[in-house]
Amino acid sequence: MKPSYKTLKFASIDIGSNAIRLLISNVYIRKNINPESTKNSLVRVPIRLGEDAFNYGKIREENIIRLIDAIKSFKLLMKVNNVKQYLGYGTSALRCSENKEEILNRIKNKTGIKVEIIDGYKEAKLITKNKIFQNDNKLFCLIDVGGGSTELTLLKNNSIIKSKSFKIGGVRLINNLVTKEIWQSFNTWIKNNLSEIVDVSVVGFGGNINKIFKLSGNNIGKPLCLKKITSTLNKLESASIEEKILNFKLNPDRLDVIVPSGRVYEHILKEMSVREIEVPKVGIADGMITELIEKL
Repeated sequence: MKPSYKTLKFASIDIGSNAIRLLISNVYIRKNINPESTKNSLVRVPIRLGEDAFNYGKIREENIIRLIDAIKSFKLLMKVNNVKQYLGYGTSALRCSENKEEILNRIKNKTGIKVEIIDGYKEAKLITKNKIFQNDNKLFCLIDVGGGSTELTLLKNNSIIKSKSFKIGGVRLINNLVTKEIWQSFNTWIKNNLSEIVDVSVVGFGGNINKIFKLSGNNIGKPLCLKKITSTLNKLESASIEEKILNFKLNPDRLDVIVPSGRVYEHILKEMSVREIEVPKVGIADGMITELIEKL
């Protein structure tokens, strides 16, 4: 019997400040029903482009080569998985790099893969493409703390009410690159736009909040309370490098950024007088897949 649906594979390449990711998803197409997708596989490569971009203003040659090699491997993985369509986006680190055009051209020439650099608003827009925001009258506050930037977004009826990107992220924080002026601007925006809001659901995105959620022992599908965030961060802060690796099972590139990134989530929740945050464990890469589906 002929199946009533068609399966395609789409992919997204997310070039972040702390790591780059390849997400391959199964896309199911049925007659008179909106296409749906499920994750097939996710590959994460810890190339810390933000360390170069934020400290030196450009990506060093050794990391350009690593990036191109990673994209070559992604292309092969897409080929063997019979991926039909893909998107490649670069975020904060590439945005800040003086040699970004050279890098994009070299990636295209060496791999055939086209990468586009997107701004903070586009990052926020991709996050809103998650299913939990569809056809819902609730007010959401989205927090996405990455390696190079933090996006704060207010969303209702799947429409962005307000969105702001700040140069605050895990890689910037560990390199002491977040100025007093940026912190002041960040806190002022929170005070003016978020502090007085009631009946809001706060949703957190990013690898660090996902890891904090897991380490906290929180039940899957339940919101993560502020108390557990603080407790988990305190344990991590007092742990040695060996304990972080062996006891908490942290990847080496996560060791130094997870606590400062987690403190940003903690700070925002306190300023909003909110005591819990939802952590759906999706991100920009998932939004990119949805963007591809919307073009079908």
